[in-house]
Formats: sequence, structure tokens, C-alpha cells
Amino acid sequence: MSPAQHKAEVLEPALAALDLAEEKDDISDSSNPSGLSKGQLKKLKAKAKKAEQQKAESGQVPEETSPPSIPVRLLFPDGKYPEGEWQSYKDDNLWRETSAEKRELERLNWDMLNEVRRAAEVHRQVRKHMMTVIKPGIRLFDMCEQLEDMVRNLIEVNGLEQGIAFPTGCSLNYVAAHWTPNGGDKTVLQYDDVMKIDFGTHVGGRIIDSAFTVHFNPKFDPLVAAVKDATNTGVKTAGVDVRLCDVGEAVQEVMESYEVDLDGRTYQVKCVRNLNGHSIGPYQIHAGKSVPIVRGGEATRMEEGEFFAIETFGTTGKGYVREDLECSHYMKNFDAGHVPLRLPRAKQLLATIDKNFGTLAFCRRYLDRLGEDKYLMALKNLCDAGVVDPYPPLCDAKGSYVAQFEHTLYLHPTRKEVLSRGEDY
Repeated sequence: MSPAQHKAEVLEPALAALDLAEEKDDISDSSNPSGLSKGQLKKLKAKAKKAEQQKAESGQVPEETSPPSIPVRLLFPDGKYPEGEWQSYKDDNLWRETSAEKRELERLNWDMLNEVRRAAEVHRQVRKHMMTVIKPGIRLFDMCEQLEDMVRNLIEVNGLEQGIAFPTGCSLNYVAAHWTPNGGDKTVLQYDDVMKIDFGTHVGGRIIDSAFTVHFNPKFDPLVAAVKDATNTGVKTAGVDVRLCDVGEAVQEVMESYEVDLDGRTYQVKCVRNLNGHSIGPYQIHAGKSVPIVRGGEATRMEEGEFFAIETFGTTGKGYVREDLECSHYMKNFDAGHVPLRLPRAKQLLATIDKNFGTLAFCRRYLDRLGEDKYLMALKNLCDAGVVDPYPPLCDAKGSYVAQFEHTLYLHPTRKEVLSRGEDY
């Protein structure tokens, strides 16, 4: 046996032991057949990761680890990232697919689209792994930290150039959106919870905004199926020259065709009428156009070259959300000019926000991570001055259940591309 073979025979079971132990947050003799200490195992894992990176940089394509740890860039050494799902436009816009002029316009946008495809691939890899570890009993604070650390690693976070686009939403049950645990939160996921996982990635400010719903009790299957079907209907309906109100009408028709039986009572699944999809701009999660999920919206049309987040929310409640609970999400006002601030602490906090987030959303956990403390008064001052906007959790009636699915798509000159599509949803 060669020295390399012998090293592999020791290393592979050791790494497997560490993966198992990390999942259980425990290393015992039974889970560590290699007999190595926890410190030795971690050193071996770090060496294995470094070896994979060196392998990639030498021209060889590394294999992704489990959990994912190799930056996506190294998995695609030719620099070309996977395309999303292509869908043709309908009716009067079918001609675009064969137009030489439109194809040339599409070619000119390749570099920009390749960046956002990189962000989409990170999103797919992260959520694929997280779906294997999200189980009843997991602490949501730990879950979010694990998910976000994985994003930072796979996307090779670099200031405002690439990284996390907004905080990980993990809203439970009647809370529809904008909830993430603040520091010290002890919330634990339960078997009967319906959790919306909504997280974003970006490269060069080009944002992937995609969400899915996690549930364990099969009684919620019809609710989740309704929302997934409604979101896919919205994606299918969207396109160049399509009126926003037509997307909303199509979504509502599908969503409200579903019923769900919960504890002896039948509910028609309702759209949450005051939540919408939206256009997306560079470093701007909501770029001005709203995509309704009920009929009667604006007749404004979608246009070539626009990014849209098509998201739908279905509920067993009233179908209307309001702000409630402790705020965790914040975002600098995209249009805020210079605002004089009197508090030195507020000025210092704004400098931190500008440097680390710009106009991307952030949460209190992110400020904690940067070493900020005793910042709540300064943050309130920035909100009162209109420099930063708070985004409290959005809640339907207590006791109700809300589900969500969301995809980011791009309206090419020829066809539309569902950038965030994966094998999962």
C-alpha cells in the first residue's frame, strides 16, 4: 500500500466521523472509529478542504464536500455557471426566440447573467444541504447561522462585491415574512410548525431571492402544494409585455382552488392580498414594480431586461398581514440622500452599515457579528431620521398557517430564465 493510499484510509473515515459528530454536536468513541481527537479531526478536515482548493487551482475540478465547503467558483473552472430553467414567451412574443437581433442582445448580457447564475448556484447548494439538517428540535438561531456561514463560504464573501443579499427569514406559522432570530433567541422548530425559509445571495449586486416552505406534519401538504402551484403559475404567466394584474389573477385562481383540512375544519387556501412579488435591481431588492398575487392590480407591464421575484403566500387565516413582534430586519433607504445626524453613535453605526451592507438588508445578528454593541438607540435614531427603514415581521391572524414559495427570473430578449430553479422546487 502506498503512503497516499494509507493516508486516504485514515482520512476518509475520520472526516466522516467529524461530519457525523458535527451534526450531533458530539464526538464520542462510538461516533469516532478513527480514534482521533476532535482537534485532530478538525485539522484533517481543514487540510482536506485546502487540498480540494489546490486541486481546483491546478486545473482539476474538485468534488464538493458534504456539507458543502468548496467555493462554487472552484467547481466551475471554466467560469461558466449553470443556466436556470428556460421558458418560452407566449403568443405575440414567440417570435423573439428566433430573432437574430434579440439573440445578439442576449449575448451582450452574458457576463452579467453569469454573475447572477453563480449566486443562484450557491443558493441551490446551500438549500439542498439545509433541507437535510432542518429537523424538529433545531434551534432557529443556529440554523440561520449555519446557513449564512455556508453562503459566505460558497460565494466567497467579499464586502459589497458578493455575499448575502438579505437576512435569512425563517418565519413560523402565522408569521408570513421578515422574521429572523435576534441574538439570544431560543426558538426551536417543532413538528407542527410551518416554516418559510427565505434567503438571498448576490454577486455584483445581482440578487437571487428565493424561498421555500418546510413542514413535517402531512396535514399541511395541501397548503404547501397550493402555494408551490401558485408560484409556478405566476412564473409561467410572467413575461415581456405581460400586465402585472394578469399575473395576480392567474395566481389567485390557482391558489384558491385548494382546500386544506386541519383538525376537523376545512379551509379554503387564501392569497395574502397585501404581499407581492417585486422587480429587483442592482443592490435593490424592491426595485419599484409590485407583482400582485390577487386580481385587480396595476396594468403596468413587465419589460425586457427586468429581474422579478415571483413569490406567493397562501394562508388559512384572513389573507391580510400586519406588522407585529420584535423587529429584526432593517435596510438603508435606497433613495436617502445626506441626512445630518447629531448623535456620534448614529454616525458611527451608519458608517458600519454603509461599509458592510450598503443598500442591502441586514439584521441585528449581522451587527452583533461585526462587533457592534449597545447600538439600539443609534439604530432607532437612523430609523427616525429616515436613513434606515425597519421591516418588522408581517403576521396573519394568530393560529393560522402561512406558506410561501418564491423564484427569481430574468426576462431575456428571447425567453425568460427561472434563475433559482432547482431539482427541489
